[in-house]
Amino acid sequence: MARALDEDLGPAPGRDVTTQATVSPDETGAAHLVARQAGVVAGLVAVAEVLDQVADRLGLPRAEVDLHVPDGAAVARGDVLAVVRGRVQVLLVAERTVLNLASRASGVATHTRRWAEALAGSGAKVLDTRKTTPGLRALEKYAVRCGGGTNKRMGLYDVAMVKDNHVVAAGSVSAAVTAVRTRFPDVVVQVEADTREQALEALDAGARFLLLDNMPVPVLREVVAAVRAREAETGPVELEATGNLTLDRAAQVAATGVDYLSVGGLTHSSPILDLALDLVARS
Repeated sequence: MARALDEDLGPAPGRDVTTQATVSPDETGAAHLVARQAGVVAGLVAVAEVLDQVADRLGLPRAEVDLHVPDGAAVARGDVLAVVRGRVQVLLVAERTVLNLASRASGVATHTRRWAEALAGSGAKVLDTRKTTPGLRALEKYAVRCGGGTNKRMGLYDVAMVKDNHVVAAGSVSAAVTAVRTRFPDVVVQVEADTREQALEALDAGARFLLLDNMPVPVLREVVAAVRAREAETGPVELEATGNLTLDRAAQVAATGVDYLSVGGLTHSSPILDLALDLVARS
């Protein structure tokens, strides 16, 4: 958030030349955070922190934030999401950063909710990816959870994901899995497979989480059946469908028996949810 404020105000403490020229630092007021369109909200937990940081930069008292809805709530156009009271300078200086963060997070949550609803009753869950906005990964993955989705790995450090380039570098799926387990025995190993043969090779190598990449539904169904047939021997295997998934195909893909659908678009292609901060009182 400090970096987001620096973008607007310049290096700390920064300045808002318009607000600080036209509004007395002693003036108090109230503002409503309002939804301008229907959707699912997220990022409201960041509102108070942004306002606190602005107040500290300006050397003014911190504002009061009264949240009217929780993150993850479905809202309608015109709903008041929060009421903010305090020094008007603080409210106006914080306005754009509050809206940027909450609108972005709410857009991700709204998009994710559509996927969660499309998968309802199937047993499959929608997963996010690392295709996030630089600097906003934690917020965007939080928004995915608010929308009813599930987080995959946070980064390159917490889960090993063996993809085609790793297989080429190591020489084989088995060699790649063995190398990861030898060097980092504490991490979960996931393996990407493009074919039935690759999926079964990954099982033989000890992988218990497979990414079934860009498979047509009939092929995906066949691979899922082949893997499930081996579970008496291997134990439970988590299966993820990934690559060019769309909402209109979500239920069909889920019906193949996969556990997850991985959708990079949750974070890289979600439009914002339009929110506004309206000043409603001054004194």
